[in-house]
Amino acid sequence: MGSTSNHGAEGVGRRDLIKRSAALGLVAAPGMGLLSACASSGGGGQKKDKAGKKTAKNPLGVNDTAKMEFVLFDGGFGKEYAQDAVKVYEKDFPKATVKFSATQKIQSTLQPRFNQGNPPDLIDNSGAEQMDMGVLVGKNQLADLTPLLDAPSYDDPGKKVRDTLRPGIVEMGQFDGKPVWILYYAYTVYGVWYSQKALDSLDEKYPETWDEMLKVCEKAKKKGMAGWTYAGKYPYYVPFSLYPMIGKVGGREVLDAIDNLEPNAWKHPAVKACFEAYYELYKKGYILQGTPGLDHIQSQTAWAKGKALFIPNGSWVENESANVIPADFDLAVSAPTGIDSSDKMPFGTIWASGGEPFIVPAKAANVEGGMEQLRIMLSEASSKNFTAKVKSLTAYNGGTTGITLTPGLKSGVAALKLAGSNVVNPRLQDWYVQLQKEKIGVAGLGEMMAGRLSPAEAIKKIQGFADEAAKDTSIKHYKHQ
Repeated sequence: MGSTSNHGAEGVGRRDLIKRSAALGLVAAPGMGLLSACASSGGGGQKKDKAGKKTAKNPLGVNDTAKMEFVLFDGGFGKEYAQDAVKVYEKDFPKATVKFSATQKIQSTLQPRFNQGNPPDLIDNSGAEQMDMGVLVGKNQLADLTPLLDAPSYDDPGKKVRDTLRPGIVEMGQFDGKPVWILYYAYTVYGVWYSQKALDSLDEKYPETWDEMLKVCEKAKKKGMAGWTYAGKYPYYVPFSLYPMIGKVGGREVLDAIDNLEPNAWKHPAVKACFEAYYELYKKGYILQGTPGLDHIQSQTAWAKGKALFIPNGSWVENESANVIPADFDLAVSAPTGIDSSDKMPFGTIWASGGEPFIVPAKAANVEGGMEQLRIMLSEASSKNFTAKVKSLTAYNGGTTGITLTPGLKSGVAALKLAGSNVVNPRLQDWYVQLQKEKIGVAGLGEMMAGRLSPAEAIKKIQGFADEAAKDTSIKHYKHQ
């Protein structure tokens, strides 16, 4: 995606995608984590602060005089929400000093400190210079966040923190089972984004079956509007609607098998049906001409200008495209269209998952303080503050009452309500970054959507990539438990 560090202020989308990876250009070799060079914990290290006394007001036992250091990724969400949460910590622990800083250079700033054994107490490990999570976990460099999840929530001592979180957040922080190493703070709704106004002008409702989708696209085409566009240069945006469609058609187990790199997972009939459906958009001329050459910003701009009706994307698109989306656009998101009534899961099945990964280093001097700062951020007040300021939901399940929600956010909340428990969370983009982006995305789906591979050829190629990754001993492999 080119240089990203200078786009912090502009794009939640860019950040949100790239945060999941050691951005591809930075990885020395496939499977080589960013930290592999430095993951040994040389250096003298720092002294741990003594924990404080656990009380009802201080359930994690924070040492109330210890310093707490918090380093935030300075990206599309800005700094204000975190600075506001720091003020609450300072109010709760008036004798403590908090050192807060924000940077886009997470890895180059913090890697040496991990080496020396004196990392900060809380880190928002995001952006183009994100440290490789798999490596951090593999080298035992992160604190297990179970004490935070089992602590009473900030607002209600009768509820544990884990009981206040949205679906999938706890599981996302796990690698191979029990401990939770990462707390994803933002919550992203992925799906098909469109202008309700444009759909209304066609006198159509959002299509729930593929026949209906083709009918809507045909109508749009007659009015001089393409049915779809997408980030052709970064076709790993296509899965934001394609993967949950595969889950809807074939059931969650199909997505789990794909994540687990199981042999022949991509040859499942549900995958074939969905690939063929998307290929039909190309064959029938429903994709905006020139789309394969567009990046994410160009495709979003064309869509915002009414050149195409639908675009697969994440909920950051509202913030990222705010300067090009017309005031009367009436931005909406929907769960993906299915094939027909034989689909395994109901219409409304959607991909939603955590973004913005926060970690507490195992060797932090004030582990309890880092966790307490997160506990504060997971309060209703902090969550509302984040949502009001940056147009994104948080991991806290609620925090939207009394806020005027923007159209996209309102639509995202409605989509989650419709989904209920039918929320899927494919893990490929966390577990196997290079496979998902370069191989499945660019070499597989990108080629198929541009008409250069048939669905059968794309499936064969992608299954080959997955098999290679499964056999590659230089990559750490993960499985759904």
